Amino acid sequence: MNVDQIIPIIYMIGVLILVLPSFLQSNSKLKQFLANLSIWVIIVLIVTTISYFLFK
Repeated sequence: MNVDQIIPIIYMIGVLILVLPSFLQSNSKLKQFLANLSIWVIIVLIVTTISYFLFK
């Protein structure tokens, strides 16, 4: 891994640390949590796929 790959990972972890507490607090019910989590997983997969093909 070089620096070009490490810096975005650090930023993603930082954003996750900032967003995760409020995300967990607002999704106290399991069904709502799973629905929101699945939406975020889909968004992350789409962004990752698009960036993979753009920067290939």
